[in-house]
Amino acid sequence: MVADIIPLIAGVLVFLSSLISLEVGISVAIVELLLGVIAGNYFGFQPEPWMTYLAGFGGVVLTFLAGAEIDLPLMRSKLKQSLLIGGASFLFPFVGTFAYTYWILSWPLNAALIAGIALSTTSLAVVYSVLVETGLTNTPLGKLIMASTFVTDMCTALALSILFLTPNEFTVPFVIVSVLVVWIGAQFSKLLFNDRIYKNKVVEPEIKYLFLLLLVLIFFASLGNSQAVLPAFALGLFMSPYFSESTETKVVRNRLRTVAYALITPFFFIVGGLNVSLPLVIGAAGLFLALLVIKQATKFAGVYFLARKYLPKREMYVTLLMSTGLTFGTIASLYGYQGGYIDKTQFSVIVAVVIASAVIPTLIAQKWFRPMHDEDVIDYDRSRYRR
Repeated sequence: MVADIIPLIAGVLVFLSSLISLEVGISVAIVELLLGVIAGNYFGFQPEPWMTYLAGFGGVVLTFLAGAEIDLPLMRSKLKQSLLIGGASFLFPFVGTFAYTYWILSWPLNAALIAGIALSTTSLAVVYSVLVETGLTNTPLGKLIMASTFVTDMCTALALSILFLTPNEFTVPFVIVSVLVVWIGAQFSKLLFNDRIYKNKVVEPEIKYLFLLLLVLIFFASLGNSQAVLPAFALGLFMSPYFSESTETKVVRNRLRTVAYALITPFFFIVGGLNVSLPLVIGAAGLFLALLVIKQATKFAGVYFLARKYLPKREMYVTLLMSTGLTFGTIASLYGYQGGYIDKTQFSVIVAVVIASAVIPTLIAQKWFRPMHDEDVIDYDRSRYRR
């Protein structure tokens, strides 16, 4: 019997990703994607079926966590600004990328839609980490950026779910089950989280309960010829108040994040990287540059002038952060590739653009447009009173 070396190599990649991320100071998701690209292109490492399934589950967990991070009171307090900035941040790149790939490049309709969705995203993970690093999370600027990012993510989840819904006899049961799961999560999770018998136990019943809800969504989504992105996002969104109302529930969220980032979500990004072909990206360098320019230009067109109205003197910083993409862009790309909507060249180029958009705008924003905290608060207040 020959020992399977694939799990060992995968474990090495996951561990190295965390070390490199801490040493270099960039998102671990970017490192996992890049190491996956290197392992697949230079060492012939290919994912096994268990890795592919775990990657799919990781994408759903990431979507749930994105919804759980949303601060609903924050969104309500900045509803108009966040809807306008976040909506434009999604719409302009989606339309621009779709128009270019569909009418100029003559891509099939579904391939152009996948490209539009993948390149319209804003990375919640990148934006959040940058705001924490710069101490802007509790400033008016940081709060508005976060609220706008939430809106963009919701638009992405909606677009991916609605545009690629192919109904069958199980679609209606899937919708009903999704509503029930979201309702159960929103109404009854508090009983489990606060029960003295179950909370803070080493067997982690809360984490297993959340995983069970997500697995139910995945199962019925598969039956309904759909995917679990939107209901998972909705589940996280409606459970988000629980995760911020007390110390105990915050601990549950942090433990879920730890479990997910330690084992589950790394395989989502590594498997995504393994499917990227560097020779295909190099051979399609013109397409890569064109899509990167279109993403950045359309993000600028959609966000800059609104940011200039609501956050004067911070418009470039806001625009650059809203131009980042990572998690949802990878989710959409991998969904399109595994579903046969895009080929390997298209997938490789789109993921390469997603990675570039996570790194380049962030570095520019932090080096040349990083705001001062006190000035940020003063400028926001003055602009609000002028309106």
